[in-house]
Amino acid sequence: MYEIERRKTRLVKAGKIAFGSDAPLVIQSMNSTDTRDVEASLKQIVELKEAGCHLTRLAVPDFTAANALKEIVKYSPLPIVADIHFDYKLALAAIDANVCKIRINPGNMKMNGGLKEVVQAAKAKHIAIRVGVNAGSLNPKILRKYGGPTAEALVESAKEAINMLEEENFYDIVLSLKSSFPLLTIQAYRLMANVCDYPFHIGVTEAGTLREGTIRSAVGIGTLLAEGIGDTLRVSLTAAPVEEVKAAISILKSLGLSEGLTFISCPTCGRTEVDLINVANEVEKRLANIKVNAKVAVMGCKVNGPGEARGADYGIAGGKGNYLLFKKGVTIKKVSEDGAIDALISEILQDQAKAKTAQAKI
Repeated sequence: MYEIERRKTRLVKAGKIAFGSDAPLVIQSMNSTDTRDVEASLKQIVELKEAGCHLTRLAVPDFTAANALKEIVKYSPLPIVADIHFDYKLALAAIDANVCKIRINPGNMKMNGGLKEVVQAAKAKHIAIRVGVNAGSLNPKILRKYGGPTAEALVESAKEAINMLEEENFYDIVLSLKSSFPLLTIQAYRLMANVCDYPFHIGVTEAGTLREGTIRSAVGIGTLLAEGIGDTLRVSLTAAPVEEVKAAISILKSLGLSEGLTFISCPTCGRTEVDLINVANEVEKRLANIKVNAKVAVMGCKVNGPGEARGADYGIAGGKGNYLLFKKGVTIKKVSEDGAIDALISEILQDQAKAKTAQAKI
């Protein structure tokens, strides 16, 4: 069994959420709603929680939004992070609203007296701060020094911000160094991992639309996680926030870092004698609402299944208009192509019901 050894970090708490190597990986997203619309924001937060999100970030562009945070935090089923840019007074208002964490960008907020006030207020209320360094908003001085937004430039910006926070005796820090280019993002986090022991928020910023953005995020986030780097993540997509959560869960499951249902299916080829594409899509759709920790396979011929899918908990393998239904590589029965999906789902649900009954008797 492959295991990933996570980078050792200190533990940082943000409300009921903990970040660091001694805590589970945290999936987060960002609301696409107008923060000033409390009802819409809460509705989306509920949807995010149901999708598997652990906390969400809300934009705070003005004081109307900051005031709305009070109601959102009060009724939200998820911890709330406030996204702050430029005006330190908005950060103070967000802290007053009892968010669990605030995100600041050192590229557009200077460590003047105002930001020092923010740090002291956050420390007094045990609110964490994410230092969010972004390749697109680095200090001009740093850009000139390195000739552009290099990995070294991102790291220097992060180090400067961390030093200023530490001068205020503030250590509840989560750090991110993001770029829209996955390789630059990977290099920056690798360098920073040798500089500090703060937890990392990882992600590829402005990754793109649903398909392209998921791929770019999987490359960047997946590489870092495989190296043990990363304590919380966001898949940044030009799509509904729920899609970000789904993509994050898939990335974690692909590396064995999260439990849940894993769906696998083989590619089609000249050996395929069943309507594999439609069957696989329908199985995946019907599995979406089943909460079970299992691997389910849909295979197109006897070469790929059940032999190559023997590690799957459940599966069907097609051939000449029918399917073999199998569990852990052992064939249970042959079923018609029309009845294959129902037979597979029924087997999973039956075992799930038996497990619940057994658990209730304990």
